[in-house]
Amino acid sequence: MSELVLFTNSMSRGNTVDLLLKMMGVPYKRIEVAYGAEMHTKEYLAINPMAKVPALVDGDVVVTECAAICLYLADKFIEKGFAPALNSPDRGAYYRWFLFTAGPIESAFTVRDLGVELNEEQQKSFGFGTYERAMAALNIGLEDAKPFICGANITAVDVYVGSFVMFLIKYCGHTATPAMQTYMDNLATHPEIAALLAM
Repeated sequence: MSELVLFTNSMSRGNTVDLLLKMMGVPYKRIEVAYGAEMHTKEYLAINPMAKVPALVDGDVVVTECAAICLYLADKFIEKGFAPALNSPDRGAYYRWFLFTAGPIESAFTVRDLGVELNEEQQKSFGFGTYERAMAALNIGLEDAKPFICGANITAVDVYVGSFVMFLIKYCGHTATPAMQTYMDNLATHPEIAALLAM
């Protein structure tokens, strides 16, 4: 089996991939890439032309985008139990909340962070509509968690969504809704996540 190599930065979304790999107990090599010139070297641009981290190299396979890396790893090591079985109906919620968080939620957060206000006509053209609508939808998803998104067991989608919710609450001053707090309390039953929340 080829060595997994994660190119990341300790101040990036790559922390989510680090967390997932540690929770799965999968060995990997971690390479810290500094923002700026290091991400624009010819060698790194051959891995990710976007000059962004994280990026995962698995032999001849290169995967970029945090959500895609998490999905790839959970399926590659499906015996670790961090992805529903391929024929499981839980795959619906698994894909839905992975991609909702990577798409509409990320976009809504970025637009809001930039101080951009969309008028009603513009909201029709953006997948998230408004920040408030996107966050309300996420909250509904978390209310349905029993206790995790795919049921009784924590999966990669919980690591991904949980990392984003943790970021919102700890670093962006977002007030946790009761559903968010309950979800984070459930995630904290896993020691790696409990350690992050305690920092």
